[in-house]
Amino acid sequence: MKTRVLLQRALTHWRAGSRISIPEIIWFLILLALMAGLDYLMPGELPQHMVWLVPPFAATLSILILIPEAALAQPIPVVAGSTLGAALGTMAAMMGHGPIYAVLIAGLTLLVLSVLRIYHPPGVALSMYPLLLHPGAFFSILVVFPFMLMAVTSAAVLSRHIKSWPSYPRPLEVVVSKSTGCSVEE
Repeated sequence: MKTRVLLQRALTHWRAGSRISIPEIIWFLILLALMAGLDYLMPGELPQHMVWLVPPFAATLSILILIPEAALAQPIPVVAGSTLGAALGTMAAMMGHGPIYAVLIAGLTLLVLSVLRIYHPPGVALSMYPLLLHPGAFFSILVVFPFMLMAVTSAAVLSRHIKSWPSYPRPLEVVVSKSTGCSVEE
């Protein structure tokens, strides 16, 4: 499906005023537990209470909940795109910090993720995080990678065990054919 159609469907669902379902509550509780677990994983200079301030994590979770069928919500872009983005930002942070570096690395990350076909928008934001907040040298490996892995794993588990949960992940053939322009499923 095209991203526009997926977004329209999510907006229609939201406008309909539908109640929160049990699967959405379960997903929310799992994600809160994941965020709480970051307290033990967060390295670096940030005070412990700032671990909750990783906005790209919330963006990733929103994508997984609202548009799980989209190519950018599939496991490879989510895990690899976010981890690579954070790693690029961490490497750049070894050379300097500040908004100028953050903007430059965001542009580079956008280019790299697009070329590698693992584009995940929060991955671009995660590349800026180390340059602005100094989370430490192992941020991408100790924080981003496990969080993203747990997020996609929980989405996959919920989609297998709760009938009302959208199917996740999509078959790889469909994702690849959609991104290359070859039509296998329309």
